[in-house]
Amino acid sequence: MEISIRPYKETDAQAILEVINFNILNSTALYDYNIRTLEQQTDILKEKIDKNFPVIVAVLNEKVVGFGYYSEFRFREAYKYTVEHSVYVNKDFQGMKIGHLLMEKLIQLAKKQKLHTMIAVIDSENENSVKFHEKYGFKTVGIIKESGYKFDRWLDSVFMQLILK
Repeated sequence: MEISIRPYKETDAQAILEVINFNILNSTALYDYNIRTLEQQTDILKEKIDKNFPVIVAVLNEKVVGFGYYSEFRFREAYKYTVEHSVYVNKDFQGMKIGHLLMEKLIQLAKKQKLHTMIAVIDSENENSVKFHEKYGFKTVGIIKESGYKFDRWLDSVFMQLILK
């Protein structure tokens, strides 16, 4: 039962879409309200790749069980060495260190691209994600109070940062 990490292929989009839509409907991991279509998700991933950002997947027994990527943090030139990342694992495969494998690979790719810093934007209720990022040296650098509204309540965004060395 070996988990492998590889670059995204368009045939992975359906598995990624299932993870994304589950999180949209059931969590505050994504601040979206409406589920995405396969076309929308494919376009989002294609845009990242077209901008030379990696999209990677975790595969177990030929099934995509998680994915990760990074892309622009903000759209001004001076931010070109800073990226915001995301890591998601299928709910049925959590607790198997898949997120760790994805994060390690993203950090490695960011260093290879000579990026300077990675940013995580996490809902403050997601304590597991905050602890997960702390294991990789991410530090909380700010909290934006009531920056999102979902499930009939205001949500705070935790900004975490890792300086790449």
